[in-house]
Amino acid sequence: MEKILVLGIGNYLMGDEGVGVHCIKDLKKNAYPDNVEIVDGGTGGFHLLSFFSGNKNIIMIDATLDSKTVGQVRVIEPKFASDFPRALSSHDIGLRDLIESAVITSGLPKIHLIVISISSVQNMQINLSPAIQKSIPLVIEKVNKIIKSINGKAIED
Repeated sequence: MEKILVLGIGNYLMGDEGVGVHCIKDLKKNAYPDNVEIVDGGTGGFHLLSFFSGNKNIIMIDATLDSKTVGQVRVIEPKFASDFPRALSSHDIGLRDLIESAVITSGLPKIHLIVISISSVQNMQINLSPAIQKSIPLVIEKVNKIIKSINGKAIED
């Protein structure tokens, strides 16, 4: 089976902006096939480039500042760096910068980007707002569905 990386991105210390990392904590409580790796990508950065060359399938989870309803979860399948939402919350470097670097250095794997809409970036708090906390089970459901579709078999609970 092809390797699948589930990568949560976000700053755990900035409230809702850290939802990707919170999702990873919950995902790590579940059993997954051996070809699935669950990684806390933190605030991103160029150190994440190595994951792009070693994986054919990446499921990324990140917060986005957009005009959607707070807590709304969407799956985007970008093919180019320009397909990533413009309003993704900022990290050390932007997610778009990371993707553009991956295109130049090793090419893009198949990416499923799960974005959770947030209203703002809060400073120095680790708790998620109720609307964002409620979105986590849906994110996990979407991750499991994507893994199942790639592997062609059921996920163990």
